[in-house]
Amino acid sequence: MDFAMSSFEALHLAASLAAEYRAGIAQAPTTPVEDYAAVLARFAGPVPESGADAAEIIRELDAKARGGLRGSTAPRFFGWVIGNSHPTGVAADFLASAWGQNAANVQAAPAASAVEAVVAGWLLDLLALPRAASVGVVTGATVANFVCLAAARSEQLRKAGWDVEADGLFGAPPLRVLIGADAHTTVFAALKFLGLGAKRVREVASDSRGAMLPAELERALAEEDAPTIVIGQCGQINTGESDPFEAIAPLCRAGGAWLHVDGAFGLWSRAAPSLAAHAAGVEQADSWATDGHKWLQTPYDCGFAIVRDPEAHRRAMSFSASYLPPANPDERDPSAYVMELSRRARGFAAWAMIRQLGRSGIAEMVERNVAVAQAMGAGMGAIDGAELVCPVELNQFMIRFGGEGEEGDRLTLATIAQVQEDAVAFIGGALWRGRWVMRVSVSSIATTPEDGAITIAAVQAAWDKVRARG
Repeated sequence: MDFAMSSFEALHLAASLAAEYRAGIAQAPTTPVEDYAAVLARFAGPVPESGADAAEIIRELDAKARGGLRGSTAPRFFGWVIGNSHPTGVAADFLASAWGQNAANVQAAPAASAVEAVVAGWLLDLLALPRAASVGVVTGATVANFVCLAAARSEQLRKAGWDVEADGLFGAPPLRVLIGADAHTTVFAALKFLGLGAKRVREVASDSRGAMLPAELERALAEEDAPTIVIGQCGQINTGESDPFEAIAPLCRAGGAWLHVDGAFGLWSRAAPSLAAHAAGVEQADSWATDGHKWLQTPYDCGFAIVRDPEAHRRAMSFSASYLPPANPDERDPSAYVMELSRRARGFAAWAMIRQLGRSGIAEMVERNVAVAQAMGAGMGAIDGAELVCPVELNQFMIRFGGEGEEGDRLTLATIAQVQEDAVAFIGGALWRGRWVMRVSVSSIATTPEDGAITIAAVQAAWDKVRARG
């Protein structure tokens, strides 16, 4: 078989194996996984001295990797905020990879560029954000936060008379950052990459559920007259809580501060009418970061950097070279809003998922996930010896076992480990206010109320085993 025929056979085989895996994981009663060492032992070896048949390589890859795949697309995966990688989005992503389009500019990839423009408009409509805002299609919320904060840095220093794109940060006016005390770690990563310092921020106190306190923000804004960026969040990773944007946005505006929102998953509550109040006032911010691979259910490598001021966005991100043809005035240049030049055409999968679900389907999915989370929180909180740490506001909640202190930490961690060993569901842990908790994230379109009930029973069984051991 010649090279081309072998490679085409591999494409068909990969699609077949993918479909088989997804059908199996959806129906699997348990999802055990091999550890790193076992998988490494299968893959390790010297560099191959010669090539091999493409289809055989795909069969070998599947056989060697399959046992070490975490069942994150299974309906009872609650470990992190991970969407389902919906098959329609995956299929569109297959095509994007097969087409081999570099979504760098309009001339290189006209279809990818046009689809990104459509997705950007749809996204702003779905999330009820300013329609004139610009959207960069990036890898995920980590990079989306980076891009948005780069635009914030650019604009706040420009207003202070400094061109950070040309002159860098050496000698620049001091730029201060105010951030909620319970912000997500990816925001600190973005600050580190931007040279603003992960530890130079001024933390603003939050309430018992992780929401920023407006009075504390007002006090912090008044402490110093300097270019300022305020970072809020829509969806705290442990509690699901959002900052009170109706109160904090006017404070930022009055103080001349740029308000950025880390809305990796919580921003999608705006797409569900019954939950829109959860993020009331967030549209008043200056920039927003969110993920597609969470509540839009796209495959991984999809996020959105949204900026109210497109000029600030382009100033921070765009670059040019003689061999890169500029877009026409009526064309959206996809590279003007992201930090990469060579990049996959992520817009195809995002388009496919919005087309698959539509406005009503996205709203129904988000509302169902929240309803399942609330039922699971109530059910697990009713287990003897368990505690629901906070009311379930969105799709995130925490359970603690065995009371306070070190003994409670030990029993909680032991219960998490037992749940993972039993493999009926996957749930992880987190530190909250200095205490270990079981943290549950409900964010998959595949999760049903029945899956929630099965998981409650699985947690009960795991806790019973831990108590029996003492």
